Amino acid sequence: MTDFPTARWCRSRRDGAVCTRPAGHPGLHNRTGTSRMWSDLQADPPACPGSGAPATPAEPLDDGFPEGRAVCPVCLDFVAITREGALAPHDTFRGAATPEEAAHRAEWFNTFGWTR
Repeated sequence: MTDFPTARWCRSRRDGAVCTRPAGHPGLHNRTGTSRMWSDLQADPPACPGSGAPATPAEPLDDGFPEGRAVCPVCLDFVAITREGALAPHDTFRGAATPEEAAHRAEWFNTFGWTR
């Protein structure tokens, strides 16, 4: 499992639903408030289905973030754009890798919105 210092929750997904148990939990994954439970074998593959979708660069913050990347409409990650104008292949967003990235993401979404 990749260590994401800002992620305190499990990042397993099934049919797009994110597990709401703590990171590193034993047993089945669960989406709180639903009857959805799944094993690691039943989890969605890490590759995001938004890969290859048409894309344009997201509006930048004053410091340049997200550096010409686009917002994936499926997983809300900031993703590089191919020469053909599509989202580059990427894994589904699992959480910011650093507190600085988390702060940039929060500032961007609070500035430009969640409906991009």
